Amino acid sequence: MEILEGIAPIADRYDGYVLDLWGVVHDGRKPYPGVPEALAELKSRGKAICFLTNAPRRAWVVGQMLDRMGLDRALYDGIMSSGEASWRMLHDRKHAWFAKLGHRCIHIGPERDLSVVEDGVAEIVSDPSEADFLLNTGPDDRLGPTSAEPYRPILEACARANLPMVCVNPDRAVMVGGRKVICAGALADIYLELGQAVMEIGKPDPAVYEPVLEVLGHPARHRVIAIGDTPHTDLAGAQAAGLDALWALTGLAAEAHGDNPAPERLAEVAHEEGVRPIAALRSLRW
Repeated sequence: MEILEGIAPIADRYDGYVLDLWGVVHDGRKPYPGVPEALAELKSRGKAICFLTNAPRRAWVVGQMLDRMGLDRALYDGIMSSGEASWRMLHDRKHAWFAKLGHRCIHIGPERDLSVVEDGVAEIVSDPSEADFLLNTGPDDRLGPTSAEPYRPILEACARANLPMVCVNPDRAVMVGGRKVICAGALADIYLELGQAVMEIGKPDPAVYEPVLEVLGHPARHRVIAIGDTPHTDLAGAQAAGLDALWALTGLAAEAHGDNPAPERLAEVAHEEGVRPIAALRSLRW
């Protein structure tokens, strides 16, 4: 597999850029070195840029987080998150799976994720017997972010009540400041083992790319590239949506394969995952 040192060699092949956030643009605390400059170069060439993240909160919340990191809003055109997609589905109730959901839910996750139910799209209750579904936005501050096992009792209680789960972040893990932490997908795995129904919202579902393409101005799909650090969400999602993909070797990729992975090993992993990125990218820099 070819490994690019930066995006300059392929920049003009594409009109639209779909960028993962955690592990590509930033490390959970601050942008990676060279990212603002790379985005500025793309914008100076008239490229459209949309961030697509499996973060379990609405796009406006993610935007505020990027503001606090000092990332200028002029460097990108929009944000789509799995939290935003979930909120829209809970609000509209047009999707068949959401149309049959009730209004009351048990929430597993921190309070900072509650934008997913704002404007009254769902009501949070504390007793599984009073709930219609389980809203899973990931680990909460009380039980911690490093293992899914402490969540098993509440997951088992919800399973006994036969509550379907809305998983607002399909990621199983993410890197935050160099530390690997679990995401909502890790809790969904346990719930699936318990024989319960789970709806995962976000990458790799190709449906989440439709509003992204709208942000980009509906370019031809062969002129759009997605950049992500995770094969089974970022790369698989892009492939399912008919987009080229570039495998960023930061974030979870760096945690799994080190700072200087062998091209042959990357090709093997891509084959095992069933994805075909056009190349790997050392990091998101020009």
